[in-house]
Amino acid sequence: MAKHLISAVTAVLAVACVLPSLSVAARNVAGGKQGFVVQGRVFCDTCRAGFETPVSTYTKGAKVRIECRSKATGAKTCNFEGTTDHTGTYNILVADEHEHEICESMLVSSPESRCKTPLQGRERARVFLSHNNGIASDTRYANSLGFQTDTPLSVCAELLKTYEQYEV
Repeated sequence: MAKHLISAVTAVLAVACVLPSLSVAARNVAGGKQGFVVQGRVFCDTCRAGFETPVSTYTKGAKVRIECRSKATGAKTCNFEGTTDHTGTYNILVADEHEHEICESMLVSSPESRCKTPLQGRERARVFLSHNNGIASDTRYANSLGFQTDTPLSVCAELLKTYEQYEV
């Protein structure tokens, strides 16, 4: 009788320990292709300041690409494209894990004829697309990307004076 009781307890413990680990493994396999959403904004630098100002506008319909390259070889491994909404925001779904790759969000094109020159230094932004970094969310936020106008708005001279630092 004691022998059967020990066998039954062993079987119950085995089931109690094995079933949760099997369900976690099954969830990980099913979600193995889980990806990310890269979110960012595209602005028009209407003052040619090199950064966003209170008179910057956000670009609807700008095309943005997420591109990943191998860290070892530099070869392009994938790219995903998207378009900004009425607030200048893009949300691009990126499939899979990219822990061993360098991924960047980059400008492709602007629909605005008055603002289509990429702003140097703001034409791309690095994004980390790995679950192995302590970030719980699958949303990754990229720095804003920008285009600039050929000529600044008339209000910009006065506005940019507010950014000047005092001389020491």
